[in-house]
Amino acid sequence: MILEHKDFPYKFDATVCSTCAGNCCIGESGVIWITIDEIEKLATHLNISVKEVFDNYLIKYDYKFSIKEKKLDENNYACIFFDLTKKQCSIYEARPSQCRTFPFWDHFKNNIEEVKQECPAILE
Repeated sequence: MILEHKDFPYKFDATVCSTCAGNCCIGESGVIWITIDEIEKLATHLNISVKEVFDNYLIKYDYKFSIKEKKLDENNYACIFFDLTKKQCSIYEARPSQCRTFPFWDHFKNNIEEVKQECPAILE
């Protein structure tokens, strides 16, 4: 399935995701923003309480929340929900908007080479 966005100069071939090692979920440390609504959806998906999601899977930055990462190596991290064995998201159906909208992030509008290096599914 080829996805495109009118504001971006590239397309995304979602079928290539299965050939990737999860480059969008692994790399330098960062933030994986998640909203309160998405936290509630995640709790339902995991069949746990919202409090358990907060306690076990999130970090608070001021008034925002981010999903925790696990350190793999020096300067190499993975989302806590990325299954390293299967090379896929373990909460795919409940993943936050930030994950759902990759690679169509504002940052990449003018950084096409960066997103092409990170994601083998980018088409020009």
